[in-house]
Parts: sequence; C-alpha cells; structure tokens
Amino acid sequence: MTMLKVAVTVPEEVLRSAKRAVKSQRAKTLSAYVSMALVEKLERDSLVETLDAMDAELGLPSKAAQVWAKRVLRT
Repeated sequence: MTMLKVAVTVPEEVLRSAKRAVKSQRAKTLSAYVSMALVEKLERDSLVETLDAMDAELGLPSKAAQVWAKRVLRT
C-alpha cells in the first residue's frame, strides 16, 4: 500500500488524546492511530449507506421490530 504524507488540523485536546493513545500502545505511531480512525469512519459510513439503501428498498422497521431488536441487543 502506498503511503502519502498529509497535513491536518485538529483540536488541541483531540491531538493530546491521540498522543496518549499512542503512549499507551494502542497504536505504534500517531500516523497509525489516525489511519485506524479514518478506516473506522469509512467503514461506518459504508454501513450507514448500506442500511439507508435497505430502508429505501424495504421500508423502515416496524415499531415491534425496533422493540424486539433493542431487547435482543441488550442481552
């Protein structure tokens, strides 16, 4: 995979938190941590697109289905 260098501007506290995550070894480097966060966001966005397409095709879940899902997912 080709790696490219970019410059980004982030809130100071966000950067501090990310650096703490690297220090606690949740990632090897700040770049690795940011890359992981971007991948997570892209995957979440893709999931949202898929769910939106399902809703468009099949309609929104009924209230009963929503209640059932909430109950099942809590356990």
